[in-house]
Amino acid sequence: MTGVPASAAGGTGRRPAPGAKLGAAAVNQASLWNIANILTMIRLVLVPGFVLLLLADGGYDPVWRALAWAAFAVAMITDIFDGHLARTYNLVTDFGKIADPIADKAIMGSALVCLSWLGDLPWWVTGVILGRELGITLMRFWVIRYGVIPASRGGKLKTLAQGTAVGMYVLALTGPLATLRFWVMAVAVVLTVVTGLDYIRQAVVLRRKGLAAERAAR
Repeated sequence: MTGVPASAAGGTGRRPAPGAKLGAAAVNQASLWNIANILTMIRLVLVPGFVLLLLADGGYDPVWRALAWAAFAVAMITDIFDGHLARTYNLVTDFGKIADPIADKAIMGSALVCLSWLGDLPWWVTGVILGRELGITLMRFWVIRYGVIPASRGGKLKTLAQGTAVGMYVLALTGPLATLRFWVMAVAVVLTVVTGLDYIRQAVVLRRKGLAAERAAR
């Protein structure tokens, strides 16, 4: 015991409630090795492992495909939790801002390219999805001086649909499930195109407002 009252020491004398969020003083000292960044790193490491599993034994062995699906599922789950943890506990870092979208596009892009290379998925589907993702990323940089285009509900649904569809294609499905995955992928492609067009509209509006504000400030 120090003999100093808790109130004088700047404390309340009570322990934090279980599950309570960290205080601002604690979370503001986010380092590179925080849990959100570690999950992002795990997702990056999973990419080559996923590719090796998917293409193992010619790419058509159901066991290897199931293992590849497990790696893909883990990557998708970490994508959900790393962003949530970073925002909730103020663990956002410059590394995370750069690595997180790279990891997202790396795992999805590698899955699409491998599936098309194996002949399971038409190349035009891979082209549409990857072209949209690259185009929207470049467009965000194009208008970033005027503001940030937030992720929309449609964009989140698109990500969910893409992840579900690609996961179903990774598995060696047959019969009705193989037919179902076709329609899930069709929904994912439609959402990819529709949300891409909506982001373009938002970017144009944002740029026009930014240019108008600049002219008014002269």
